[in-house]
Amino acid sequence: MTAADAIATPLPVARPPSDEVRAAFVKETAAKYGLDAAYIESMLARAQIRESTLTAMSRPAETKPWRDYRPIFITQQRIDGGRAFLAEHRDQLAKVEAQYGVPAEVIVAILGVETMWGGNTGKTPVLDALYTLAFNYPRTNAPDKIERENQREAFFRDELAQLMKLGKESGLDIATLNGSYAGAMGWGQFMPSSYRAYAVDGDGDGMRDLFTDPDDVFASVANYFVKKGGWLRGQPVMVRASFTPGPVALVDSNGDPIHSLATLEQAGYKPLEPIPAGLTAAPILLDGATDEYWLTFRNFRAIWSYNNSIRYATAVYQLSQLIAQPAESVAPVAAPPSDGQPGA
Repeated sequence: MTAADAIATPLPVARPPSDEVRAAFVKETAAKYGLDAAYIESMLARAQIRESTLTAMSRPAETKPWRDYRPIFITQQRIDGGRAFLAEHRDQLAKVEAQYGVPAEVIVAILGVETMWGGNTGKTPVLDALYTLAFNYPRTNAPDKIERENQREAFFRDELAQLMKLGKESGLDIATLNGSYAGAMGWGQFMPSSYRAYAVDGDGDGMRDLFTDPDDVFASVANYFVKKGGWLRGQPVMVRASFTPGPVALVDSNGDPIHSLATLEQAGYKPLEPIPAGLTAAPILLDGATDEYWLTFRNFRAIWSYNNSIRYATAVYQLSQLIAQPAESVAPVAAPPSDGQPGA
């Protein structure tokens, strides 16, 4: 559910934290999350540094241009698999859609992009991945990236602490959980903080199980979109637009959909399909085979919140639309390059 930074310089040798850094982590985690220091120490003793995590963190798919990124996720396999999954779980998904307002096909697309509907949830021990990134987040030594890299390491250090809190809250043996190289887990690839904040009990059995319980998974993804992303029931996600520079220059909104349609049109953006009156939007440019201009709305930002990448959000939405269409109405999608499927 987070995007990694591209690392251009050779990766340093990863090492366990020093005794001083380790002691500070134990003290801070115990105080912040009300955990026993001995428990924290016992979890750290079971964690290992994973060089593979650092290597994977250095080559995220999100750095690819759209023309190369799209074929990774918009595949015939994912479209067909998504349609079959939607048909299999139609009643459960319809219930979640009615409750949260998030379309079933969007939930299905997220799960298809993240883990092929639970088929590839990752093979890296979550404890090891977070331990590695908490104390060895890759550095570029670039002065303009120091603050960002410090923030990322602090983020993963807190995720490691929250994983330990999750273990105590849920009874999960966190040392046995596998997930992505960045520490995301379950069908929906929730980070520990997201698991704690947004996972819900979808079937009323008293548990929040994002590893094996589809009802909990569906409801939790929808709840994340609403609570974290601000999903608006019945509103659009994105529409294609044409662009010819106009007399108005837009203020950079960092992707937030704050511009009125009138202002966008004055800036040269014209939607290529009707849009409900009163909406605000943000324009994006995708580097496809030719430049693609789009207007994006609040619900696009909700998908974006799942993984901080406009390419990711676009791929999820486009996949969801293909999944929702009848098979006979969509031309087959060409196979991706042989190295197009990234491993978790």
